[in-house]
Amino acid sequence: MTAISQIAPDVGVTSACSALDIPRSTFYRAQQPKADPAPRKAPPRALSLVEQTKVLDVLHGERFVDKSPAEAWATLLDEGTYLCSPRTMYRILDAHQEVRERRNQLRHPNYKKPQLLATAPNQVWSWDITKLLGPAKWTYFYLYVILDIFSRYTVGWMVAHRESAALAEKLIDATCAKEAIEPGQLVIHADRGPSMTSKTLAHLLADLGVTKSHSRPYTSNDNPFSESQFRTMKYRPEFPDRFGSIQDARGFGNVFFHWCNFEHRHSGIGYHTPANVHHGLAENVTKTRQHALQRAYAANPERFVKGQPIPPALPSAVWINPPKKQSGTQEDLQ
Repeated sequence: MTAISQIAPDVGVTSACSALDIPRSTFYRAQQPKADPAPRKAPPRALSLVEQTKVLDVLHGERFVDKSPAEAWATLLDEGTYLCSPRTMYRILDAHQEVRERRNQLRHPNYKKPQLLATAPNQVWSWDITKLLGPAKWTYFYLYVILDIFSRYTVGWMVAHRESAALAEKLIDATCAKEAIEPGQLVIHADRGPSMTSKTLAHLLADLGVTKSHSRPYTSNDNPFSESQFRTMKYRPEFPDRFGSIQDARGFGNVFFHWCNFEHRHSGIGYHTPANVHHGLAENVTKTRQHALQRAYAANPERFVKGQPIPPALPSAVWINPPKKQSGTQEDLQ
């Protein structure tokens, strides 16, 4: 309509409407000011203001404050009382902006997404417990693992017959002592299992000066590093269907965690071993790699079509749930 108004003074309304294939009646109708709609008259069968107030008082009463209008209507009808239909009750509630869940239900709090940053070893640990199948049906052993998210180094682990907050306390206490953790240095992250959220463990962490962090309920990717390590372990070719005894499970753990810490080249840390990153040896290894690549490039530069190669870089920071950029993508700092 704006285009027609602009060109109509030059070519006329008829020509402008014909060129834009818009009926003249539509153009003229759009020029008329829109009148406010007439107020809707109350239907003759509508409840009076007094009757509406009575219905609202009944629904606000102690008997029906947490019940739906249909339940209130049926209860009153059983007692021989009829105020109005359930639909009318909904209309009255809607007029007072009270149409919502009225039943008395457990309200789950909104859990904040954990955002943890590690720029060096022993700043953020992730720990979890997984079940290992025992020798017979319905028998299990429980593997406790504490992982440093920056270096991917397993700083502590154990296998036990049961899941227990007391056992978790002993493992965390011993691991903090072994790694010489100072008060205020460490954040330890876990999911919301009973051992992880126990009060006794919370008291221990407070005594050690360790900050605790928990995943959101039913959100497995809030604890990605522990979950990834368990997947790596259970997809190893030597991982058995069942363990014959707890000694077998501990023997497997000795082999697996030695491989994981000292032999496995992890892609997330520039294909270094977790032990090299955790103990500060990765920079020297990177220099050795760089010298080897320089010699290879000097000998056969034509084989490197992208120029002089460089070894994979170490991460400068590792996140659990990195903050989003303004564009809506996550920072790729890992």
